[in-house]
Amino acid sequence: MENRYVSYISDDHLLKCIANLYKSYLKAKSNVSKKNFYSNKVDTIKLTFDSNFNNINEESLIQAEILRQIDKSINNSIGTFHEQVLGGIPGYEVGVLSGFDIKATDDTLFADIKNKHNTMNSSSSEALFQKLARYADSYKKAKCYWVQILAKSSFYELWSGEINGKEYSHSRVYKISGDQFYALLTGMDDALFQLYKALPNAINDFLRNIEQDESTDQNSALEEIKNETKTSKRSILNQITFENYNYYLGFNDL
Repeated sequence: MENRYVSYISDDHLLKCIANLYKSYLKAKSNVSKKNFYSNKVDTIKLTFDSNFNNINEESLIQAEILRQIDKSINNSIGTFHEQVLGGIPGYEVGVLSGFDIKATDDTLFADIKNKHNTMNSSSSEALFQKLARYADSYKKAKCYWVQILAKSSFYELWSGEINGKEYSHSRVYKISGDQFYALLTGMDDALFQLYKALPNAINDFLRNIEQDESTDQNSALEEIKNETKTSKRSILNQITFENYNYYLGFNDL
């Protein structure tokens, strides 16, 4: 039977990948309690500027900040989604706690997948190159890839250059953009575009066939903070500032 969504993985596999990502969204949305929201310290000075310069009321501002934290969590899950999709292509598999994200079943390809091109600092880049070079040295027929799903251009090239003051190069270590990597594994130039075009229909089909859990406690942080303001009589922003910085000089007077 012909696939409904993309030609290189089964419909069932794509729907399973979407289901896994959906669970990540639910977890991220239900996990933002006040405690979690405060875990990295909220920059209330920046939020004060945001509120006044962008003319946003405090409640909308905090909701936006909560969504920003959710988005940060989801970005990692999007990378996992691509790994799972690519792992469904015949001849390839996903690595699980193995040091690689995708490999060819015949050990001729290993890849580390990053969703965005700018997610690594120089130390991370150096460690990744060294890891890929070790795979290339261990598997003499293997090509090894740093995959950037969202890159600044379309490319497929040897990865060489200076990292942390050291020159790095290897004859079988490459860096590659997402479109080129999808094309490499599928043999289809438009493979990533196929996925992009298919996602709305596949997501709609998935949502139609699940039971929505209305009881999911989403974004409890704002309600918890608002409840505190009922007794403290502080504004939302002052309440957040007090709870984050009451040990700072003068802040206990809020």
